[in-house]
Amino acid sequence: MTASAPFDLDPRAPFALLCRDGATVEVLTGEVVDVPLLADIPLASTDGHAREVLALVPFRQVVERGFDCHDDGAPLRCLVVDEHRSLPLEDALAQLPADPVPLAEAGFDLPDEEYAEIVRRVIADEIGRGEGANFVIRRDFTASVDTDARTAGLTWFRALLEHERGAYWTFLVVTPGHVAVGASPEAHVSAEDGVVTMNPISGTFRHPHGGATAAALTEFLESTKETEELFMVVDEELKMMSAVCSDGGRITGPHLKEMSRLTHTEYVLRGRSRLDPRDILRETMFAPTVTGSPMQNACTVITRYERAPRGYYSGVAALFTPRAETAAGEPTHDLDAPILIRTAYLEDGRLRVPVGATLVRHSDPYGEVGETHGKAAGVLGAIGAVERDDAASVDDEDAPAARPRRLADDPAIAELLASRNARLASFWLNPQDSVAAVDGPFTGRSALVVDAEDRFTTMLAHQLRHLGFAVAIAPWNEVGDDALRGADLVVSGPGPGDPRDPDSARMIRMREVVGTRLEAGAPLLAVCLSHQILADRLGIGLAPLAAPHQGLQKSVDVFGRPASIGFYNTFTARVPAGTDRVGETEVSADPISGDVYALRGPGYASVQGHLESILSRDGLETLERLVSHALA
Repeated sequence: MTASAPFDLDPRAPFALLCRDGATVEVLTGEVVDVPLLADIPLASTDGHAREVLALVPFRQVVERGFDCHDDGAPLRCLVVDEHRSLPLEDALAQLPADPVPLAEAGFDLPDEEYAEIVRRVIADEIGRGEGANFVIRRDFTASVDTDARTAGLTWFRALLEHERGAYWTFLVVTPGHVAVGASPEAHVSAEDGVVTMNPISGTFRHPHGGATAAALTEFLESTKETEELFMVVDEELKMMSAVCSDGGRITGPHLKEMSRLTHTEYVLRGRSRLDPRDILRETMFAPTVTGSPMQNACTVITRYERAPRGYYSGVAALFTPRAETAAGEPTHDLDAPILIRTAYLEDGRLRVPVGATLVRHSDPYGEVGETHGKAAGVLGAIGAVERDDAASVDDEDAPAARPRRLADDPAIAELLASRNARLASFWLNPQDSVAAVDGPFTGRSALVVDAEDRFTTMLAHQLRHLGFAVAIAPWNEVGDDALRGADLVVSGPGPGDPRDPDSARMIRMREVVGTRLEAGAPLLAVCLSHQILADRLGIGLAPLAAPHQGLQKSVDVFGRPASIGFYNTFTARVPAGTDRVGETEVSADPISGDVYALRGPGYASVQGHLESILSRDGLETLERLVSHALA
């Protein structure tokens, strides 16, 4: 058996190697089929038999959801598996090549200073103007490779198995003209026996030379930026979970994801769904940890600032496995789909390692530059392209490096992690018995939620169902006036952008949504962007905040009751300090700044914060109060 053709592989045929449990390597062989849409992934043969498929889903697939991207035509590539076998890790290592693969002309495609300037512009021009809470902008480490592509891929796969730890998947996928090899830390979405799981990971602690220490990790965990960054991506993935799961998704964690050179913080989200796994994948394209939020606008911002297509970076590798037994109407396949990050791509003799940093309002441009270096080094060090630091995590210089220890086992670290949940809404932490509360206070009523391009509306809809409503969601550009007039309650939702923009079709339509309900005297709840639009219509001025409130938790007074609420706004309605009424509208505002937190009047109520956010500890109670007022 030769190094170039281990595992009895045909040296010309496509294949994939997966290590998902740290102990075995799975070998998948079959034929490659490229398809245009997720729905076309061939999960059944022509005679109806279920088939196993490993699909590489490129970032450009977001066009299926109507989102922007640099469309490079990267194929949705499917390895239709005809043989799937496993062997012990030790046996696999013995068959894999180990000679170093030399690189030439290596470096980032964007200089550090140029990337730092992009960070500054995104913070000022996008986050600073209300286009979103966070955005992930990538740069690529590139190099020339003279080694045969399959041999290089096998060599790097071996190096990742030997030198990277904590990966969700370590993998190699070899298809015609393309090699992808990586160690992804993050499961984007899985579905097994009807249980859907997502695993948002955020925050990047780069281990210092010699290994991570509890003291250094504590400083990282106490960082406001890192904590808020994780909360924001959990909110974004809960939007997806609420769209695909009947119970909206429950949160467990936080945990540490400890890898060889980096440590991340993570949560696990779980819920139940009867959807086809391809539909689950479509509704969750793609992870906010590699795009930003809100998702649709994040894709627009990525297109604006990234100069080249992403290829497979930030897409997923999706393994569809036939289930042994399925009930009538149940999905026929389980799904396991890690995010394609910490991955090297080799095509036409050129290596590409894309990496991105999550930009938030607290971001330091050079700190984000450093984060991209750390992420690239994690892959490059593991494959031997740069110097490795294989020292274990230690607390002092005298501790033996040969005994790696999980920092998560340190009681002080565990306590610090657990303390984060005291800030979060119990609604998303605790299990729920049913989809809709049959004895909820609004059982028998209907609610229409108008989506202004922020899928926080899916979380709002889930909370409204919990209160008893029968809920429908309609995009701003599809909702008709008859539907607006027919619902018992209309919830005019949040969205990105400047509410004062006179030329935006979305803003114009959202003004019409609010106006239609007000003119009809019909119950209306306006949230965030729509709260600002309502305020403007009532004659209350709008202004940009001095600093964006993106992912900010505040305790505010809402008509006589204190409420801990999460805010995602860059603009605010503002009244003179001390104002508590404008005409027939009651105003709940900050006593010093005059920033308006909530409004209520005959048949309407509004709130600036996101009551559905995990940051809104008092969100559900406040939502019920405001809805009760609107309906009264």
